[in-house]
Amino acid sequence: MSASLNSLADCFPFGLSLMISMTEVISLFLLFFPPLVINSGYQQNDLASSPERSLSGSFRKFASGQSLDGSFRKSNSVISTQSVSGISSSSKFFQTPRRVDKVLKDFGREFKEQELFKQGLHDWVLENYGVGDVTGKQSFLNSPFLTDELLKLDLALEGVLFQQLFRMPCSPFASKSLKEDGYLALEDFFHVIVNGLWRTFWHKSGPVPFTLSCVRHPGSKLYDVDKAISRGSLEELRGLALISRSGNDQKVHWNQVVEFALFRQDILSGNKLTLSVSTICEALFYGFHILISRCMNKFRTISNDSVFIMVFDSKFGAVIKLGGDLSKLELNTADPYQSVVHWIKCHAEVLVSSVERIWNTLGNANWGDLGTLQVLLATFYSIIQWNGPPRKSISSLASAHSLRLQKRRIECHLAENENAMAPYQQVGYQHGEIVELDHSDNPLVKNTSHLKLKQGEILLLEDLQQGQKSFQIQESFIGGNYFLYGAISLDYPTQLLTLYVGAHPSRLEPSWEDMSLWYQVQRQTKVLNILKHQGVSSKYLPEIIASGRLLHPGPCRKQSPSGRCDHPWCGTPILVTYPVGEPLSYIVSRDNPFSSDDALRCCRDCLVALRSAATANVQHGDISPENIIRVFDVQGTRNKALYIPISWGRAVLEDRDSPAINLQFSSSHALQHGKLCPASDAESLVYLLYFVSGGTMQQQDSIESALQWRERSWATRSIQQHLGEVSPLLKAFSDYVDSLCGTPYPVDYDIWVKRLNRAVDGSRSTDRGKMIEEVAMTLRLENVAESSGTSGGGT
Repeated sequence: MSASLNSLADCFPFGLSLMISMTEVISLFLLFFPPLVINSGYQQNDLASSPERSLSGSFRKFASGQSLDGSFRKSNSVISTQSVSGISSSSKFFQTPRRVDKVLKDFGREFKEQELFKQGLHDWVLENYGVGDVTGKQSFLNSPFLTDELLKLDLALEGVLFQQLFRMPCSPFASKSLKEDGYLALEDFFHVIVNGLWRTFWHKSGPVPFTLSCVRHPGSKLYDVDKAISRGSLEELRGLALISRSGNDQKVHWNQVVEFALFRQDILSGNKLTLSVSTICEALFYGFHILISRCMNKFRTISNDSVFIMVFDSKFGAVIKLGGDLSKLELNTADPYQSVVHWIKCHAEVLVSSVERIWNTLGNANWGDLGTLQVLLATFYSIIQWNGPPRKSISSLASAHSLRLQKRRIECHLAENENAMAPYQQVGYQHGEIVELDHSDNPLVKNTSHLKLKQGEILLLEDLQQGQKSFQIQESFIGGNYFLYGAISLDYPTQLLTLYVGAHPSRLEPSWEDMSLWYQVQRQTKVLNILKHQGVSSKYLPEIIASGRLLHPGPCRKQSPSGRCDHPWCGTPILVTYPVGEPLSYIVSRDNPFSSDDALRCCRDCLVALRSAATANVQHGDISPENIIRVFDVQGTRNKALYIPISWGRAVLEDRDSPAINLQFSSSHALQHGKLCPASDAESLVYLLYFVSGGTMQQQDSIESALQWRERSWATRSIQQHLGEVSPLLKAFSDYVDSLCGTPYPVDYDIWVKRLNRAVDGSRSTDRGKMIEEVAMTLRLENVAESSGTSGGGT
């Protein structure tokens, strides 16, 4: 033992030239490798007082083998995973020590008898999830999903085609051919789901980074259904696993399992529409194997603390979610089943959904029904676990439901009345002529809550300061919660402008969606006017061209210039800005992550814009990929691209203003206090750069989880490490922002703009970093003022 410790002391580089006592060596060993001491001659009471280092750098006490009642158990084969950073569910890019990795493999190898596991867990499952003899219902059914989540997903997937070609056989008689058809149908079912979700939320083109493999038993080789059929091993199969493809490795491993689908002949408890106890136990058996396999990854880049297991027969299906802190699992290789059962009972969370019909009597999937929606949402969250948040969120796609509903209403009205005409539709007008249509008796006008515009339509804008201005719609960019169009001014038809259409003032109170429009139009008008009136002008900031109210067709009976009549469009606010560009969220989803040059240019341009706004004491408050656009100059060369922050409606002008809350991109101070600190915009910019350069951002479902992700990412320096691979300068900038987060100290924009200028353009001018670059616009309309609810004094 003494020789071993002497050799250990030789392994520490800082101890080569110093005399270290045996006590010091033991202390150092326990400090850096506490989980590796596995009954090597020491009593467990010796380990109980040894310190453990956490990820935050603090130290705490731990005791191996402590039971729930506070007593201690002695075992010759017990290892606590509490202090193993490589097993922590919240860790990223941490290596698993070889000794612990071997223990985990041995533990997984011993944990293979499903029946022994069921015996230990049967009574607990029956008590918590079984069917009561009196009520006939499951005791504590707790679904992994909220009803609102499923409803939003249903709205988001409107128009997405899910088509299962292999029908699920529904015969009650088991046979080899039916089981073969069943697995082919299940494989096709999941192929349609994964492909549909990936194309809808992540990337419309390119390969899908997932595949499906058959499972015989935990630890078995994984291969596709066709190979299982050709080998005649269908009877041994237990289900299908969704596998994440990694690089060029053709071999499939259990630590690549994204989710698991258990396929049984019958999953119900007798004649009741509930899961049987044996089905739940078997699902948990495979779920735990997946969690423990993920822990044996050399590098973990995902959250390991939960997994979805779907259970199916030829008619019904349900979803089970197993999650928990594996650091609280005691790896007792002498009795692994008792260890896992104890962990599930005391430390894990088991959520079981309702059992729903998946396939109808013809073998077709009931797309849009509750059962398939549960499977779709479970797969959606599983993909997020491995590939990060989607390019398009469920909420943003679901918000377009109102547009589709409005379109359907228009179609219905047109079908009922052949003489009904769409708003502002051009019929026989000459070039440059504005045609007024009388809609006073048109029911379409009375039922329309938002103004929808089509290409070629002409709007007449009333600006109290500049008079009437005419704009023609060229294209539409209908976003999540606002209506955005590309338009030209009939006075200057050579430049494309951005035209925002707001909500009617009378609709702001009942609708959150319309309140979002208020920020996009009325308040953004106020902010841009403040910048304009204070002389802040930069080519990296949007410029206001016109703002005012829409002149509707037909007679207007308003009593005063600032009043409104009873026409549903009277008083609808309009904002026109320059320039027009593509949002970064769209660019990244289409073209993949940014290069180093693009990321540096994006950082430089955004900092110049933020610096210019800061001279007027304005902070953006909503930096995100949707709110940064890329604009090209007239030559359209890539090295002339500009990145411009837009959507200044949530800008903070004074202390009482609240910024937008974005779980992915808001600063920690904004999430925690609902206010901005001086470095909040710069912190959001770091998250944006991390995202556009290919960084993995976890989907957050609460402010608490978002704050935990930020704390963990900064503590482990995963953001700096990733940006360092893109550019050393971006890594230095992220380190600088990290030092300012939450402090009252302002960002030194000048020094960073100067450094980024040298990196982007090779400029060595010291003055360029301090200039506010003026923009020469051919379409500048002087003295643009806010009107009717958009005055500078309003909020």
